[in-house]
Amino acid sequence: MRANDVWRFPGAFCGWSPKIGVLFLNGMPEVAAQQSKRWTYEEYYRLDDDRRYEIIDGALLMAPSPTDEHQDWASELHLLMAPFVRRNKLGRLFIAPFDLILDEENTVQPDLIFVSTSKLGIIQRRGIFGVPDLLVEIISPSTVRRDRYEKKELYARFGVPEYWLVDPANSAVEVLSLQSGAYHLHCSAEEKGIVSSRLLTGFSIEISELGKQH
Repeated sequence: MRANDVWRFPGAFCGWSPKIGVLFLNGMPEVAAQQSKRWTYEEYYRLDDDRRYEIIDGALLMAPSPTDEHQDWASELHLLMAPFVRRNKLGRLFIAPFDLILDEENTVQPDLIFVSTSKLGIIQRRGIFGVPDLLVEIISPSTVRRDRYEKKELYARFGVPEYWLVDPANSAVEVLSLQSGAYHLHCSAEEKGIVSSRLLTGFSIEISELGKQH
């Protein structure tokens, strides 16, 4: 097997990169079972590679490029949230790809990152070094497990106050609020209905306004 080999089968493909120890199965990123190396942010930053990676608990993970639907939902949510943040001088809002470095062994690229005015010092040229106030992940078929379970646990562990899970396939949005170290559902809606932020007081959206191009 050669580095970066890709094998295709009906309706599936898999690939293996021994240089970085990442395995693809059915288009979904997995950590290779034999990977024992624990990756750090500085090693990740020095990768000479155009692919997108994340590090969770020292494991280097790779994901396929987002779909057009994923990008539409992320862009539309950003267009709704950014003016509210700017108008009320609440802080800064970032859209992926932009690194969020929670610690040396945890670097992720959420779809949207909100940093309040009181925390602007954690923003640097290369990324955000610290815990932001609100994160949004747009769920894709290849990221369901990571977004719903791995990242949810990670963000709760580091104390991110609010986490939005946006599911274009089901036209659904869940807003989770951190309470006593765990996320609890603040509000949700599917296909139509209003969801609001507990953190950004006064910000709400009608989810039927998202993903109109699909």
